[in-house]
Amino acid sequence: MTLLQRILMAAGLVALAASNAGSAQAQEQLKLAVGQRGNWDTSVSEIGSRLGIFKKHNLELQLLYTQGGGETQQAVLSNSVDIGIAGGIMGALSAFSKGAPVRIIGAETTGGQDLYWYVKADSPIKTLKDFDGKTVAYSTNGSSTHGVVNAFVQENGLKPRLTATGGPAPTLTQVMSGQIDVGWSAPPFGLEQLNKGEIRVIATGNDTKAFKSQTVRLLITNTAVLQNKKDQIDRFMKAYRETVEAMYSGDEALKVYAEFVGVPLEIAKRTRDEFFPKEALNPDRIVGLETIVNDAVTLKYTAQPLTQAQLDTLIQIPPRR
Repeated sequence: MTLLQRILMAAGLVALAASNAGSAQAQEQLKLAVGQRGNWDTSVSEIGSRLGIFKKHNLELQLLYTQGGGETQQAVLSNSVDIGIAGGIMGALSAFSKGAPVRIIGAETTGGQDLYWYVKADSPIKTLKDFDGKTVAYSTNGSSTHGVVNAFVQENGLKPRLTATGGPAPTLTQVMSGQIDVGWSAPPFGLEQLNKGEIRVIATGNDTKAFKSQTVRLLITNTAVLQNKKDQIDRFMKAYRETVEAMYSGDEALKVYAEFVGVPLEIAKRTRDEFFPKEALNPDRIVGLETIVNDAVTLKYTAQPLTQAQLDTLIQIPPRR
């Protein structure tokens, strides 16, 4: 082999190594536990992955869908995943107050307008006051739906039988079969039944003082992950913000979402436009925090309000860059 051939071969090997290094960087993985597959707000990571936004930031997401914020938080606390999507804010405050290794890296949803509680069309239940003695659904312990039903109870002096039913689909089955009196859901789930008059909405998350116009779900991580994967977390949040922008700036993201969930484009558009104003998905602002920490005590999630120093430790939202 001539000197020139050896030089060319060496150059080729260097180029190949550089290419492989770039490919490896592009394949940096983050594992996510996502509460409730198919909700508009919980689909940011899915949509961003399908649009190639996270790939642009050298991230590959592995998505594990859970039955609610409680399961999502447990996956984070056990360090089974890197990031939890849509963990309930009351659950996070409760876990942190007990010394759990949880940190908040962003707001996931603000306001409770998307969560609704419903009954079969022929049910005698007409208002929240009729919940007494009835079985009322929420997803999992520590979830945002768990927080809302607890707020229903505390704010209205109710005595229902609160029951964990998992996601919207199994909850609907239990309501329609008579196993549960009051179900919970979030668009697009249940819109078809509402349009057909098969179910009636009794209340939404905004019918509580504790959750109306306040941040109800979060993006969370484990303290170890935040320490060891800070650069990946920063890039994740940058890509997450870009995806939210894309979800409200045209039909491409809507088409991706409709295909992902398996609903017509008009249902996808109605879900976004009627139930999720863009500001509701702003990850940079936790709204109503002073009220939330006091409500956490009232609803018995924490023994006393978290101090500002504690909140500064708990909330670690990466700044925009």
